[in-house]
Amino acid sequence: MSRLEGKTAIVTGAARGIGEATARRFVEEGARVLITDILVQEGQATASSLGESAWFVEHDVRDEDQWKRVVDTCQKEFGAVDILVNNAGFGGVHFEVLETVPMDIIRKTIDINLIGTILGMQSVIPTMIDAGGGSIINISSSVAINTMNSLPIYAATKWAVLGLTKTAALELGPKGIRVNSVHPGGVDTLMGNVLQVSREEYSKQMVKTPLQRASDPSEIASGILFFASDEGRYCSGAELAIDGGLTAGLYFEGLPGHPKTDIKKLEM
Repeated sequence: MSRLEGKTAIVTGAARGIGEATARRFVEEGARVLITDILVQEGQATASSLGESAWFVEHDVRDEDQWKRVVDTCQKEFGAVDILVNNAGFGGVHFEVLETVPMDIIRKTIDINLIGTILGMQSVIPTMIDAGGGSIINISSSVAINTMNSLPIYAATKWAVLGLTKTAALELGPKGIRVNSVHPGGVDTLMGNVLQVSREEYSKQMVKTPLQRASDPSEIASGILFFASDEGRYCSGAELAIDGGLTAGLYFEGLPGHPKTDIKKLEM
């Protein structure tokens, strides 16, 4: 398992969830990973469990100076940055209609999900150019493809990340830097499974989607790995939905093609 042998990666929000799963997968594939998060204890524990191939830095992605420290630390400990995974996020657990979303939640969601992603990209571009190229993977969401009620600001930021990714792909492609986005949906994490019910119980919420189950964070990490590795070397400006078919559409009960509908044709 050496798809990232000799590569160096920064993964934000990697103390737990999708970020942690990605960091673990990257190390398994030969990469050295700088783990960043505001969750110090959890982040340090994750890094320690991965041995000498991982390093932890406390990091608020909204802070431009902290981004500089992260990149400097990565270069000092591991060398030039080959891969950036902008995974840190906020807002998927705050369900509210647009009319009543508090301003502090609006600003925090935009600052973490969008500004943090912009700052991350700006911070690694120079070192990637000097190294001859790199791969940036921005973690968006399935709501950037098919949105849903109750997440207006979160959805807006994830749509913005999608647009940012495509624009950056145009600008950075000639410099050897690939930029792609991953769009998870129905993932069994603290952000996705907000009530922290069992995986089986959480999967019941997915019965209207094709695969009819929740995802494990490791399944999202596999898609991120593809974009990070040379297997995805001809992908840039692409979006990959890893959502069990959520963005393909929803079943209408009673009509042909529904998992619980035996009839193949409905006579009108």
